[in-house]
Amino acid sequence: MTTEIIQNTKDRMDKAADALTKELGTIRAGRANPAILDRVTVNYYGEDTPLNQLAGIAAPEARLLTIQPYDKSILGDIEKGILIADLGLTPNNDGDIIRISIPLLTEERRKELVKQVKRSGEDGKVAVRNIRRDANESLKKAEKDSVITEDEHRRFSDQVQKNTDETITKIEAICSNKEKEIMEV
Repeated sequence: MTTEIIQNTKDRMDKAADALTKELGTIRAGRANPAILDRVTVNYYGEDTPLNQLAGIAAPEARLLTIQPYDKSILGDIEKGILIADLGLTPNNDGDIIRISIPLLTEERRKELVKQVKRSGEDGKVAVRNIRRDANESLKKAEKDSVITEDEHRRFSDQVQKNTDETITKIEAICSNKEKEIMEV
């Protein structure tokens, strides 16, 4: 039971770090990255559908994204979806394909994005700490129910803390790399 608690805790912490990585991938860092459009949904026959399910998205150049819809009749809807997502991008529709030029980031915008990265990093750390709290409560309950001894409880708590520290270090590294990517001119 206790090894299950430790393994479950480690898995949940890893998932929290992975979720942060995925979230930070949607933040524009000056280079064209198809992940920027992951949050875009398009009204397709009355249903909000993720853009990546309706079109092929590519980055043929460092500052250009192309969107090739599988159904050309939804080009206008895709444009609307991109504008509604408020990414600061302007789509250009040529009737066949949508091109999005990625403008250079201003210094002010870069600083805003770094603040957003730091906020996301803090949210990730809070999630990891909440997972640690849940694990420690489970271990206390196991000790109270006489499933584990006091020494085992201390040892398992130390393992949970070690996993927490490793994951928080990983989150800080992820955020630091994203900040460097954003501040790169």
